[in-house]
Order: sequence, then structure tokens, then C-alpha cells
Amino acid sequence: MEEKCWNSPKPKEWKSEELSQGRIIDYKAFNFVDGEGVRNSLYVSGCMFHCKGCYNAATWSFKAGIPYTQDLEEQIMSDLAKPYVQGLTLLGGEPFLNTGILIPLIKRIRKELPQKDIWSWTGYTWEEMMLESEDKLEMLALIDILVDGRFDISKKNLMLQFRGSSNQRIIDVQKSLQAGKVIIWDKLNDGDQTFEQVNRNKLT
Repeated sequence: MEEKCWNSPKPKEWKSEELSQGRIIDYKAFNFVDGEGVRNSLYVSGCMFHCKGCYNAATWSFKAGIPYTQDLEEQIMSDLAKPYVQGLTLLGGEPFLNTGILIPLIKRIRKELPQKDIWSWTGYTWEEMMLESEDKLEMLALIDILVDGRFDISKKNLMLQFRGSSNQRIIDVQKSLQAGKVIIWDKLNDGDQTFEQVNRNKLT
């Protein structure tokens, strides 16, 4: 039997109000790796999926890191207001198990900096999210791009754009909500070779 690579919740089983400690692992301003363009990235604490091979297992504990503070929020807003910054990216940990701190932040961005886009990673699939709690659906409706699904080490591919395994998708949230089905980001541009193929070509 194939080893299970992650935990899977029942609908509405994992609740932000019960799990989140309002903490973050890190905040990184002005990077180019967590989505399109220059971005600011907020890494929240706590994840229940525990994917095998996770590159950021240090974020699994909801007690890890430091408290999310108003001072940090002001720094995020100041950095995000820079004209060369395209948007904010939410990672973790699991952003959708930290809705208590993220929904107010996102709403503030939508009000004060509506031109900025918001990306989020999640271990939930889109289909699972459609069966989830009101807070998760509220947060989903406020973001632009969702990278969904657990990291599956058996499907790892380093040539994929902005994700680690081929089961994960880059979803245009607003188009998907309007259509009632998953609409993939129209700028998707995966490499056409696997990491192993690239290495093999370098040696020949």
C-alpha cells in the first residue's frame, strides 16, 4: 500500500478559530519568487496537512514564530504601497487556518490599495474549499490567485511555475467563482521538461 503523504480533513473539520494562535513565521518584502512580479510575502504559522517532503515544515506548529502585530501590518501596508510592488502573497503554514488575522488585512488592502493583487497558497483543493467554513470562503472571495492542493512528493517537478508538484494548480479565483468551476490562471507557463531531463541534457 502506498504511504499516505499528508493529512486530509473532513469538510469544516479544521477551524481557524480553534487552531490559529495569530502568529507568523516570517515576512519578506520585495521578492520575486512567490508569484508574479515584485511581491511582499507573509508566512503564517500553523499547518495541519503535514505533507511529506514539505520544504517549510518549521511552519507546522501554530505556536511557532512571533505574534502578528499592528506594527507589522503597518509595515506591510507601507511596503505594499511602493509603486513597483505588484501585490501580497500569503503562505505558511496554512493561510486558511489563520483567517482571523488575514481577512482584516486583506480587507484593508482592498480598501486602501485596490490596485494590488493578492495570491495565496493552500493545502486545500478548490473542490474541498467549496465545502469549507464561511471564514475560509470569505477569504477566498477576497483574493485573486490561489495555488491549491497538498504537495505530493511523488509528483514533484521543479520545472513547474510557482508550485512544487503537478497536482497543484494556479487558479484565477474571481473567474472561477463567477464560472462555478476551476479556471486556470491565463499566464501559466510551466517548463516543458522535468528537472531530471534538464540535468540529463546538461550532461550530454
